[in-house]
Amino acid sequence: MLRLSLCVTVLCVTLSCSAHAETRYTTIVIDPGHGGFDRGGIPGQRVAEKVMTLDVSQRLKTILQNAGYRVVMTRDTDEFIPLGTRVAIANSQPNAIFICVHFNSATRRGANGIETYFYSTESAPLAASIHASVLGGAPSENRGVRRRGYFVLRRTNIPAVLVECGFLTNPNEAQYAENAAYRQKLAQNIARGILNRPAVASRTSYTNRSSRVDVGSQPFLDQRYVREASGRSGKSSHRRKIASATRKRKKTSVDD
Repeated sequence: MLRLSLCVTVLCVTLSCSAHAETRYTTIVIDPGHGGFDRGGIPGQRVAEKVMTLDVSQRLKTILQNAGYRVVMTRDTDEFIPLGTRVAIANSQPNAIFICVHFNSATRRGANGIETYFYSTESAPLAASIHASVLGGAPSENRGVRRRGYFVLRRTNIPAVLVECGFLTNPNEAQYAENAAYRQKLAQNIARGILNRPAVASRTSYTNRSSRVDVGSQPFLDQRYVREASGRSGKSSHRRKIASATRKRKKTSVDD
């Protein structure tokens, strides 16, 4: 009798966890990056990131509304919204997810590609789905799905994803972004990534700490344990090590 009771309890807990993991969200909070005095990007950048993010986000809003979702925008016009306010808007929505739309920039004109970020473990499947969908429709390199503690990802209490839709400092990708048809395609692909992943991983006490996350077959780099690339080649690093070892040997000889 005790064994039967235990089995029933385990089954109920399993079903409860499965039901929680399969809960569908009904609201999408869309956060167009930057705005107002904050153009986004780097100084001297020709294409303003704030304009591109708002346009893609508004297109995404229409697509998701037509799909039956309730959509909340952190900004609908060219205005500056503090990060804390964006997070507060997201956290005030029940049964929602948070999608932050950005474009990338770099001082190196050749830098290119699509990359997607998440922070909480429960957000990883959604990030992978959106990334795969956007990448599949973009003539850009795959920069992978990465975990990073950006403010809007770290402070939100709901599944949150930040997608970088290409480099506006790259001549080719900037040209793509300036094309209305391409921006519509970006919005459609972000929406497809959302619609293809109606369920997110269940929240646990380790949600914001666990690195054991499922990001599908996409490249994954846990930024907590990896230093930023310095831009120097492995050969240069090897030469520096040899030079350092040589200096130490010379110093030892002098000391002796």
